[in-house]
Amino acid sequence: MITSSRFAGQRFAVLGLARSGLASVESLLAGGAEVTAWDSREEARAHVAGRATLADPLTIDLTGFAGVVVSPGVPLNRHPIAAHAARFAVRVIGDIELFAQIRPDLPAHRVVGITGTNGKSTTTALVHHLCRAAGMPTRMGGNIGLPVLGEEALAAGGVYVLELSSYQIDLTHSLACDVAVLINLSPDHLDRYDGFAGYAASKARLFAMQGEGQDAIFGRSDPDTLAIATRVAAERGSAHVHIPDPAELSGQADWPSLQGPHNLENAAIAVAVAQVLGIDEAVWRPALASFVGLPHRMERVAEANGVLFVNDSKATNPASTAPALAAYPRIHWICGGLPKADNLDECAGGFSHVVAAYTIGEAGPRFAEILEPLMPVTRSEMLCDAVRQAMAAAQPGDVIMLSPACASFDQFRDFEARGDAFRQIVMTLIADRDAACPEVGGSS
Repeated sequence: MITSSRFAGQRFAVLGLARSGLASVESLLAGGAEVTAWDSREEARAHVAGRATLADPLTIDLTGFAGVVVSPGVPLNRHPIAAHAARFAVRVIGDIELFAQIRPDLPAHRVVGITGTNGKSTTTALVHHLCRAAGMPTRMGGNIGLPVLGEEALAAGGVYVLELSSYQIDLTHSLACDVAVLINLSPDHLDRYDGFAGYAASKARLFAMQGEGQDAIFGRSDPDTLAIATRVAAERGSAHVHIPDPAELSGQADWPSLQGPHNLENAAIAVAVAQVLGIDEAVWRPALASFVGLPHRMERVAEANGVLFVNDSKATNPASTAPALAAYPRIHWICGGLPKADNLDECAGGFSHVVAAYTIGEAGPRFAEILEPLMPVTRSEMLCDAVRQAMAAAQPGDVIMLSPACASFDQFRDFEARGDAFRQIVMTLIADRDAACPEVGGSS
């Protein structure tokens, strides 16, 4: 794990003992800190019982504590821990801030921090892949993979590639990324912020924490991201501000896991990061072709009888589905779930690529009403029925794509469970076109 003796003798409270919270406790204890930890689940508390003091930070005097470490899932605008810690002038932080404080004690390294509304995970994984292709020691963490404190520290010359959600940035105060990236911005998580402006300001803090000479890279697909880029350039000069143009990056047809205009922008940004890190084109270009995409993000599940099956279950809002519809010319589109919006306006630019739509879940009836004047629509209701109906209609060269534009919680535990179910259904029905739909996990 990553730890530091700088925490020796200091007192921390940790609220929430899931992945990042548990990693924080282990790192702090290994560094000699005194830890008070709490989780509402008894089985979670059992992991640290006997090594940390078990007490709810909301119920104790926090005088003299160095910090209260909370999970990114804790809503600071509503949870009482923020006000309770403020009474004692104790800062509420996350595991990324602990990593930031440890950095001076680690072998010489660089940190790439990547944020944005959509595309964070793919871009993070792609930058990590390019670093590995270049032979650089590298770790991937943050909002993807293992919590960063649970990783082994890198040897000198290493690169930590961190996916950072706005929630994680809110809990971070001193992470000066050598390369900071903002891919895009669109309204999301507005229950946690004072409107869209508050959400955008949270993302922009990633650049405010940087120092002189550190690089900032921005996507160019929306005006709000470009406005932050312009502000950063005005504050510190343009020499280290980069806005790569996807149109200047050729060869996308050779990158099977990076199809669609959104993935071209992800690739352009990843290449810009690689160039800042000193990775030559002779390395990054073949690495783009060898990159295997992440599960549930434009994942190529199977190909049968000339029909490609694509799992894009991670597309939980219309903005993230829109570029998926632009990725292929003939799509049988499975959409629906728990809606985040009452319309599909952001997807309209891709409707000409949709051969037919198959609506499922709670949003199914509303989506059908929107789409029926524009394209053939089947009100499938259930995912398995949608896959079977699409398979019956698809012709060689077509794509059957799950890109729901909705959350999963009406029928599935999370987007991963929904994507896993799609994959299982596809493989079962390909194996036996007459097979019954397999039993798949539902919501919890």
